[in-house]
Amino acid sequence: MNITTVGIDLAKSLFQVHGVDARGKASLKKQLKRAQVLPFFANLPPCLIGMEACGSAHYWARKLNELGHTVKLMAPQFVKPYVKTNKNDVADAEAVCEAVSRPNMRFVPIKEGEQQAILALHRARQGFVKARTAQANQIRGLLAEYGITIPKGIGYIARQLPEILEDGDNGLPDTFRQLIDRLGTHLKELDRQVDELEAQIQIWHRESTLSKKLEKIPGIGPITASALVASIGDAKNFENGRQLAAWLGLVPRQNSSGGKQTLLGISKRGDTYLRTLLIHGARAVIRVSEHKLEQANGWLTRIVDRRNKNIAAVALANKNARIVWALLAHESEFQPDYSTAVAAV
Repeated sequence: MNITTVGIDLAKSLFQVHGVDARGKASLKKQLKRAQVLPFFANLPPCLIGMEACGSAHYWARKLNELGHTVKLMAPQFVKPYVKTNKNDVADAEAVCEAVSRPNMRFVPIKEGEQQAILALHRARQGFVKARTAQANQIRGLLAEYGITIPKGIGYIARQLPEILEDGDNGLPDTFRQLIDRLGTHLKELDRQVDELEAQIQIWHRESTLSKKLEKIPGIGPITASALVASIGDAKNFENGRQLAAWLGLVPRQNSSGGKQTLLGISKRGDTYLRTLLIHGARAVIRVSEHKLEQANGWLTRIVDRRNKNIAAVALANKNARIVWALLAHESEFQPDYSTAVAAV
C-alpha cells in the first residue's frame, strides 16, 4: 500500500486507522487493538500521522516518531469541522486524516516524558488544593450551623479548630465534635500533600536553567515558571510573543465583520491553569507596586490609573507571557530596565 497520510482515532482499547495515498484516495480503513498498534506501524513505510491532542496522544506520538514516522497532534476543536455527517470512530479517523494534511492547520508540540512528569505534579497539586478548599468550606459550613464562624483565610481554620473542639461551653454534641476532628485531620493531610508536591516542584525548578531564568520576571515564581517551561517546551514553535499570549487566552476575543473591528474580553482559550497562575502573579505585582515610589510613573501604574486592577492584571499577565517567549526563544536573560535602555539607544 502506497500510504502517505494516516489519521488515528485514539482510544483505550480499539484504535481506528484511516490512510490515504498521494492522490488523497482512501486505501486503508482498519481497526486495531492496543497491542497491534506498534507492530502495524512498524511494518508501514514512513508517513505523516495525525492524531488529536487528547489522552495518551503524546505517548503514542513519541513511540511512532521512534519508528520513523512524522507525527503531528491537533487540538480536537480544529478537527471537528472535518467530520462528515454522524460522529463515529470511522468518521473521526477520516476527519483526522483530512485535517492533518491541511497546510494552514495548527499543531500541538509533542511533549517529552520529563515535561509530562512535572505537569503531572502540577495537576496533582492543583487537585489537592481544590480538595483542601472544599474541605475547609465544608468545615466552615458545618460549624456555622451551630453558630460558630471562622474568619476568612484557610490558616484560621487550623489555628481555631483546636480551641473550638476543646471549648465545652459551645454546645457541640460529642458526635459532631468527633466529626469535625476527623475533617480537621483530613484538612491537615491535604495541606501536607500540597506542601510535599510543592517541594518536588521546587527541586525540579532549581535544576532547570530555563525555569530559573523565568523566575526573575516580576509576577512569576517557581510554580509558574516550572509550569510554563514544561508546557511550552520549544518556544520557537510560536512565531512571536503575541502567539504565545493568544495560546494562553490572554488576548481580546474578536467579533469583527465588514471591516469594523470589535474587540471583546479575553478569549480564555488554552490552559486555564497557566492563565490563572500568570494573572494571580500579576495581581501580586500590582499590590506590591502600590507601595513603591520608584514605580509611581511606570507603565503598570499608568494602566491602573486608567482602568481597574483586574484589567491591569490581565494586561501585565499578557506582557509577562510575551517576555517569557522572548527569553525562551532568544535564549536571553531578563533585564528589568530593558525598555529604558532601548529607548535611550
